[in-house]
Amino acid sequence: MTGPTFGIAFGGGGARGLAHIHIVEALDELGIKPVAIAGSSIGAIMGAGMASGMSGKDIEDYARSILGRRAEVAARMWRSRPGTIAEAMQGGIRVSQFNIERILKAFLPEAIPETFAELKIPLKVTATDYFGHKLAVFDDGDLHSALAASAAIPAVFRPVTRDDRVLIDGGIYNPVPFDLIERAADIIIAIDVVGAPSEAERKHPTTVDLMYGATQLMMQSIIAHKLNQRPPDILIRPPVSKYRVLDFMKIDTLMAETEEIKDELKREVERVVEAREGAATKGKRGKKAG
Repeated sequence: MTGPTFGIAFGGGGARGLAHIHIVEALDELGIKPVAIAGSSIGAIMGAGMASGMSGKDIEDYARSILGRRAEVAARMWRSRPGTIAEAMQGGIRVSQFNIERILKAFLPEAIPETFAELKIPLKVTATDYFGHKLAVFDDGDLHSALAASAAIPAVFRPVTRDDRVLIDGGIYNPVPFDLIERAADIIIAIDVVGAPSEAERKHPTTVDLMYGATQLMMQSIIAHKLNQRPPDILIRPPVSKYRVLDFMKIDTLMAETEEIKDELKREVERVVEAREGAATKGKRGKKAG
């Protein structure tokens, strides 16, 4: 490929991250293959799909084949159940915490390999080192445990233990990790699907709504700080605030209501590329004049 190189950061947001599929499809239609990908939580999973060589259509077809059928979702959830009573009781009774590693094993497409080394595009996956009080970034070794750690939403999924570290949702420390690849490509694209508390469907939030809403506000504060420091070349924010973190079964309406971001991304890519070409042409003229 001639011209500038591209890197893309897919943000976390649970089911809201289904909108990332449109971004992958838009890049496919533009003929753009990123040279670097970073992702947090659902963004890490989508990024792994793209880095493994799946097209946007591949990812969409796979997601719809599962999430569009309640029976299929139920069957895979049953497959991810604890294998033994001892496993279910490990660490005490945790009825509200699912094992994210088993769930991903049941739901991930076969195209996503076991290790980072098998990916076709370099990928950085974020997680939060709970007791280390810092960001953890994975880009080698076992891929599936890294994806599980990145997607381990507190109070929903159990933490993941890797390298003697207790790891939770990567979005806690870095919701849209565009800074991890800012030097890896000429043009950096960031996709923010965190959203914010919305009154569209509920005016009297439950305790659970308040918990997730407060997390959204915290993540948006982190994103705002990063944008003030050094923003990406392109930032896309799909209209996903009305959807909850586990609204995966609403894939049809979410995809329909966010389809416009495909054209938005294409326009932004055109704008940034033209601006770079204009600056390069102006620079050459300046050198000749000198």
